[in-house]
Amino acid sequence: MMQQFAGSSSATEIDYGWEFDFEDFFPSMVATLGAEGFLGELCNGFCLLMDSNKGVITFESLKTTATLLGLDVRDEELVMMIMEGDLDGDGVLSQMEFCILMFRLSPGLMMDQRPRSMCVDDNTY
Repeated sequence: MMQQFAGSSSATEIDYGWEFDFEDFFPSMVATLGAEGFLGELCNGFCLLMDSNKGVITFESLKTTATLLGLDVRDEELVMMIMEGDLDGDGVLSQMEFCILMFRLSPGLMMDQRPRSMCVDDNTY
């Protein structure tokens, strides 16, 4: 996969050796569900992936869920997924880290974001 990180004048490409087609559904989900509904769905996704005893997404919980969904994902890929979102370096994803990661990985959500103070009224955001 060639993943491109945007946000600077020069993009950086990283070749992980695998590819997939990616369609970003998050902007249409926000448009359909509204901000609160979308955040609720992110929380549902977190709960699906988390270790119910620890309250965080672990390597083991991610591997178990991938297997249950019939996905053939290598251990190295699962480790990279955790590392991508692990902001505090504890080797797991908290709900906040998961939500931040989901926003970061959605080009559609990140492209047209502006501070609330720039909005004419809160209903236009």
